[in-house]
Amino acid sequence: MIEIVNKDIDAAELLASVVAPEAGGINLFLGTTRNHSKGKKVVRLEYEAYTPMALTLLREIEGEIREKWSINKISIVHRIGVVPVMEASVAIAVSAAHRKEAFEACRYAIDELKKRVPIWKKEIFEDGEVWVENAESKST
Repeated sequence: MIEIVNKDIDAAELLASVVAPEAGGINLFLGTTRNHSKGKKVVRLEYEAYTPMALTLLREIEGEIREKWSINKISIVHRIGVVPVMEASVAIAVSAAHRKEAFEACRYAIDELKKRVPIWKKEIFEDGEVWVENAESKST
């Protein structure tokens, strides 16, 4: 399951999508909206995406993961629109025979998503808003 959605992410559904009888390890990552950033109170986040390209790149990342690690299944879901505090904006689930592969593949997925996928985040504070650039996407 590779999706861009404009609704709540169902973690149980995501987890169920990667369950496999040969899987000894399942890693589930949820990226949630926290209530603060840069010393300010965050009211909510808002996400926008160039969906066709985002889906293409997410599938590309999935392919890279399958080449690098022996995994069973992988699901990546990113939410767009308004994401209130404590709700998930991104979820990744990976199953593999062993936990090491599941953890490493999941970490790679979120890191590469943040670097390459055209999804933009706006932080809404009590006193204003700002578009956020991912540190991962900056060239060094």
